[in-house]
Amino acid sequence: MSKIVIEGGYSLSGEIRVGGAKNSAVALIPASILCRDEVILDNVPNISDIFALEDILKSLGCDVNYHNHCLRVDSSQMVNAVIPCDLSSKLRASYYFMGALLGKYKRVKMCFPGGCSIGERPINLHLKGFEKLGATVLEEDGNFTIYADKLIGDDIFLDVPSVGATINIMLAAVLAKGKTVIDNAAREPHIVDVANMLNQMGARISGQGTSKIEIIGVGSLHGTKYSVVPDMIEAGTYVIIASLLGHGLKVSGLVPEHIESLTSKLEEAGVHLKIGKNYIQVDEVTDYHAIDVKTMGYPGFPTDLQQVLVPFLVSCQGTSHIEETMYENRFMNIPDTVKMGANIRVNDAQFATVYGKSKLVGKNVLATDLRGGASMVICGLIAEGMTEVCNVGHILRGYEDIVGKLKGVGAHIEIVD
Repeated sequence: MSKIVIEGGYSLSGEIRVGGAKNSAVALIPASILCRDEVILDNVPNISDIFALEDILKSLGCDVNYHNHCLRVDSSQMVNAVIPCDLSSKLRASYYFMGALLGKYKRVKMCFPGGCSIGERPINLHLKGFEKLGATVLEEDGNFTIYADKLIGDDIFLDVPSVGATINIMLAAVLAKGKTVIDNAAREPHIVDVANMLNQMGARISGQGTSKIEIIGVGSLHGTKYSVVPDMIEAGTYVIIASLLGHGLKVSGLVPEHIESLTSKLEEAGVHLKIGKNYIQVDEVTDYHAIDVKTMGYPGFPTDLQQVLVPFLVSCQGTSHIEETMYENRFMNIPDTVKMGANIRVNDAQFATVYGKSKLVGKNVLATDLRGGASMVICGLIAEGMTEVCNVGHILRGYEDIVGKLKGVGAHIEIVD
């Protein structure tokens, strides 16, 4: 099994370019099957989650070609086959095929989706949304059959602003009859991205990016060409790294507004950020002071950056507090961070206290999940000596060429078998 080996303590300079958003691409790809034409997606990240979705598309009879960040999906010969469990279990985002296949064929059968074990992530809000549109949901031993004679638009209130449920209901509703209103909808940039692409395909969606989305059903959709929005979590990860090690390190190709919740916290801690139209740069590292962070839905502080921020908090003077409101297993990176020399107390599944400033020493550590793995890479970059991060398949699910990008700006980092 591959591992990432890091010799820490080196300053980083140059430029890291952010790629297409994982969380957007994994929803846009299932959305592409809602028509019977070719859909072309540009700026698609070269990560393992994309390859897993390709396998699902091929199992449905789609003609798929991915080259140089461009994905072509031709669903003209597609069939509504049962998605095999060994494919759907590879990633959480496989559940977007529920909404897409239900919307297109009014019937879908597949297993419960997979993904990182960061806590309970029930899909009850997705299923309730499908039922509000007129579908029947049957479940047996993790196998779902969802069907309807026809889908009729309705008013759907989400108990919590779930990203997955918001997107899945949109996918099911674009070809339903009448008007669907999603109230208390999630507002993340990748939801806007999905709605924008569907509108290019002929859908009638408005309100994306707000808490109330309206969808007027249409009879059919057509093919289009669309470019995936830059990845706000990848951008945030590299901006955190720049804050810790940057000496003229520029993170480019991002949308600064998407990560304002992060940059405002970094500036609160004392980081001097140079923010341009599509880049953020750190010219020098200074002493930072403790901050408190609470995860929230967009535009609040993203849960996907909470774990990634931990090495930064370890490097701050004083006591920082983390409140994780989204998932109960999002502190799995902390034991290995403590192993490297951090002083962190986890109060329960929701609260952690970070006592800084701590000096980290390289150790053999584990990537327990995607963002936790990125956190351990950052720990290795700032630690003294050698760090080995094992189980890096999690990291490669969401960060394209993370080793190459970091190596290109001066990090002493390798991926080895």
